[in-house]
Amino acid sequence: MAFIPKKRKAVNGKVDANKVYSLKDASTLVKEINTTKFDASVDLHIRLGVDPKKADQAIRGTVTLPHGTGKTKKVLVLCGPDLEAAAKGAGADFVGLDEFVQKIEGGWTDVDVIIATPAVMPKIGRLGKILGPRNLMPNPKTGTVTNDVAGAVNEVKGGKIAFKVDKAGIIHASIGRVSFSPEKIAENSQELINAIIKAKPSTAKGTYLKGLTMASTMSPGITVDTKSFVH
Repeated sequence: MAFIPKKRKAVNGKVDANKVYSLKDASTLVKEINTTKFDASVDLHIRLGVDPKKADQAIRGTVTLPHGTGKTKKVLVLCGPDLEAAAKGAGADFVGLDEFVQKIEGGWTDVDVIIATPAVMPKIGRLGKILGPRNLMPNPKTGTVTNDVAGAVNEVKGGKIAFKVDKAGIIHASIGRVSFSPEKIAENSQELINAIIKAKPSTAKGTYLKGLTMASTMSPGITVDTKSFVH
């Protein structure tokens, strides 16, 4: 039998596995059951009633969280020399093209978001096998393929996140930190949920939001009531 630390046993007792919590109550409880010594991430895991194998049901999109994620994201901008100054001025952590293409081909992926201009996409298309599995490949649908590199960098630094349904029909997203107030956690969560509801495809039948769990790093999951959301 796996060893369960005393702290984890204590917080497990605070979460009723048979209870469905309101978003407000879950946002308060997730702070109380955190046992890490660092500022843990607060994540939402949302199970959708879609078939990700169908192109029109492979839900993906972006949303700007009103209170940010609490994490400073490292941004790489792949562009020509004419836009490098704009990208750097907006706060991009890395800017360039050929040298970073070579670094990525060598296995370097130490960034959170990659933004590229349409003109350089032919050069980085071959990086799909490396960047795709890490959700780092620039994509017009998420606003990461654009000529407005400064605007894209500002959005990412300001709390814009991308979401995408996985093969099991679940969206996993970080919406804040346990240091956030319950109100900020709830408002960020609501913003993401609203964006996912808005992205509901017309071909999706039956219940769309099938399950919603909130958890912090290494904490037990809290089941959130999906019936309170209009979808």
